[in-house]
Amino acid sequence: MSQDLRLRVVSSISAISADDWNACALDEAVKAESQELPADVRGYPYNPFISHEFLDALERSRSVGRHAGWDPRHLAAEDPQGRIVGVVPCYLKSHSRGEYVFDRGWAEGYERAGGSYYPKLQVSVPFTPATGPRLLARPGPKSQHVEATLAAGLVALCGELETSSVHLTFLPESQARFLAAQGFLLRTDQQFHWTNAGYATFDEFLAALASRKRKTIRRERAEAAAPGISIHWLTGKDLTEEIWDAFFTFYMETGSRKWGRPYLTREFYSLVGQAMADRILLVMAKRAGRWIAGAINFVGPDTLYGRHWGAIEHHPMLHFEVCYYQAIEYAIAHGLRRVEAGAQGEHKLARGYMPVTTYSAHFIADPALRRAVADYLKHERAYVAAEGVQLAAFAPFRKDLSA
Repeated sequence: MSQDLRLRVVSSISAISADDWNACALDEAVKAESQELPADVRGYPYNPFISHEFLDALERSRSVGRHAGWDPRHLAAEDPQGRIVGVVPCYLKSHSRGEYVFDRGWAEGYERAGGSYYPKLQVSVPFTPATGPRLLARPGPKSQHVEATLAAGLVALCGELETSSVHLTFLPESQARFLAAQGFLLRTDQQFHWTNAGYATFDEFLAALASRKRKTIRRERAEAAAPGISIHWLTGKDLTEEIWDAFFTFYMETGSRKWGRPYLTREFYSLVGQAMADRILLVMAKRAGRWIAGAINFVGPDTLYGRHWGAIEHHPMLHFEVCYYQAIEYAIAHGLRRVEAGAQGEHKLARGYMPVTTYSAHFIADPALRRAVADYLKHERAYVAAEGVQLAAFAPFRKDLSA
């Protein structure tokens, strides 16, 4: 793709060593900041989801693969000495499930017009709507050149594999705008994140809320605990196979109702638990001596990433307690700056999670489809921006504390 870099495509992340992949996934700015973070999260300076360990667990557990419609086509950029200086987590997709940035309308419209939208290329972390870099370059003076080469390589791969499009989802804004300058279409959406304003305790966070919101949260937390439910934080050596069995039961029960077929296999939890135990937090609820509900979170250098939850007993307000309030408690106790609680959910706003813009970038090969999508995205971006302003006006925080 350039005189000094060579690109190759691999069909499994195992073809790239963990050291090489993670050297590219590491973020230099975050590495510098990590020295100021609490000791129990220091030394893990990259986004947990783009780590070799997480992506490898997905592949080895057969949660992703050709059978699942997520066929790995990872890109690797090598310098003249054969050293890997950039990577991209990329998948050949035969559907649009498990992405959380919805393009089914584009697919249906294109197919009605006689086109074939699938297969497409998806640059993302499967089943994980968490923002993180997707063009992963080894830190150094040529990192932006490596990113540009990787972006051009994705376009070339789109043509070589005769796919309709390339989609890079949940990007940092800087990478999304970098790709927009390379000719990709920019898309925005919205999530709800909690920000730690230096709170020492959960009660201090509550004190920043309007009186009515504060009372509501206290009532919800009391109601969640009322049936004799206790809450437990499990991490590291706590994550036994017995615990994973219980959590997988929760995941299957909720996933079957939400998606029809849960995405992750039981083996995934064993593998990721072995590889990343100290970066995983399970918030588990117990009643009458048995586990009844739980939520899985991953710990980044300054962010707690809430993923999915499940339950085999359904109690009022237990979902809010396990997924949102306990995440805030943990973030405060461990000095983390943010909680990202996953995709969508305006109900999070009343619980202190504020609207945040998310970004993706899209290359569409067919000029006619590209024009139609570009027009759609122009209107969608305006809507997302206006909705964010409107939602922020309903923030639960005390007005006298506003800047």
